[in-house]
Amino acid sequence: MTTVQTTDRLVRSPVFVLSAIRSGSTLLRCLLNSHPHICAPHELHVAELRVDLPTRYVQLAMDVAGLHRDELTHLLWDRVLHQQLTAAGKDVVVDKTPSNVLTWRRIAKCWPEARYVFLLRHPARILDSALEVRAPDKTVEDVHAMVEDFLTAMQDAMSHLNGLTIRYEDLTHDPAAVTRQVCELAGVDWDPAMLDYGAHDHGPFVPGIGDFTAEIQSGRIIPETATVDPAAVPGPLRPAARAWGYLPG
Repeated sequence: MTTVQTTDRLVRSPVFVLSAIRSGSTLLRCLLNSHPHICAPHELHVAELRVDLPTRYVQLAMDVAGLHRDELTHLLWDRVLHQQLTAAGKDVVVDKTPSNVLTWRRIAKCWPEARYVFLLRHPARILDSALEVRAPDKTVEDVHAMVEDFLTAMQDAMSHLNGLTIRYEDLTHDPAAVTRQVCELAGVDWDPAMLDYGAHDHGPFVPGIGDFTAEIQSGRIIPETATVDPAAVPGPLRPAARAWGYLPG
């Protein structure tokens, strides 16, 4: 039986913010969600949704229809983004779930026309922030390993996908300039009102679907001022730090 490869998506060209954890993606999504034409919801984790075919009859029906489980899953992911977009009554949807970068190949397969924003932050600051908010069941070693996995995935994605690269440090110091770039990628005119993200409703700030700290809940853009001693950057983080321009070499 022929497998159907559906590329006729309800959302043809969504924007994905690919980043490591603790890189400022919630701030970026709140700024974008404050735009009248951009829907940037909380982390949706669509790439972790799965379709279940619980009986042999369901499996047979889908086989005859030419719908593989993977394509059914892609249809579900697409429908979730479309629901968010239509519920918001906007034109462009942006998903900023950090775990998307760990499965970027599947994301790209589902949406061949997707657009990407690569959001960078100094790897040492990512680690510091991740350690500050680590869950009680996570050890320091667990956090180190998780950050290293995200940095590796970011390097991989950036070497294969075309997209706009921005930095958290620049976003906090010159948000107008950085959001102008993202708006251009999204195909919408920049709106200065988006910088006042505290004046808009972005849903709850709770663990698991985005940043939840007092800083993001303040509704203000707080410039990144912390400096990092190059000699203090842990060895496993140094390749990404060099590749991203945070270390010389």
